[in-house]
Amino acid sequence: MSAGILYLHGFCSSPQSWKVRLLAAELERRGQGDRLFCPFLSHVPDEAIAQAETIIAREAAPLTLVGSSLGGFYATWLAEKHDLRAVLINPAVVAPISLEKYLGTQTNLHTQETFDFTTEHIGQLRALEVDRVTPQRYLLMVEAGDEVLDYRLAVARYAGSRQIVLEGGDHSFTRFADYLPQLIEFCGL
Repeated sequence: MSAGILYLHGFCSSPQSWKVRLLAAELERRGQGDRLFCPFLSHVPDEAIAQAETIIAREAAPLTLVGSSLGGFYATWLAEKHDLRAVLINPAVVAPISLEKYLGTQTNLHTQETFDFTTEHIGQLRALEVDRVTPQRYLLMVEAGDEVLDYRLAVARYAGSRQIVLEGGDHSFTRFADYLPQLIEFCGL
């Protein structure tokens, strides 16, 4: 049984994303609102990992990770390091490569805060790459219409994992509400 969910949002996103808000509302409806943790992750990869590991360390029972996009990349590293389960939503499988095009000044989609994304950050992402994954620890949720990331990379990377692969959609995972029950069940809540 999971102590709760640690949600790791994507690049330039925040705990204000529509998926986090929808998940929070559903957990509140079930009387489990206190079981969701979603920090505002730093744009600096090493700092984002440290934020997540602080939450993992303070909880008595294991958390289940839920990671969207870059958060899915982080969730994979954390799941393998800490022996945790993870739900990956349109994960950034090759984050160091896919994020190179975002070098420079970026703006958070929710807070409008600006920050510089640098080659040092790309190096920190490279240090978080995992050679092999343990398939049974993952639930992969991808939409083939993802315009940002190639969903086939995730399907191949997490071969042997439980997978929900849907036609259409986009990078936001448009059918998130439809698959909340499967996500929550996988998380043991």
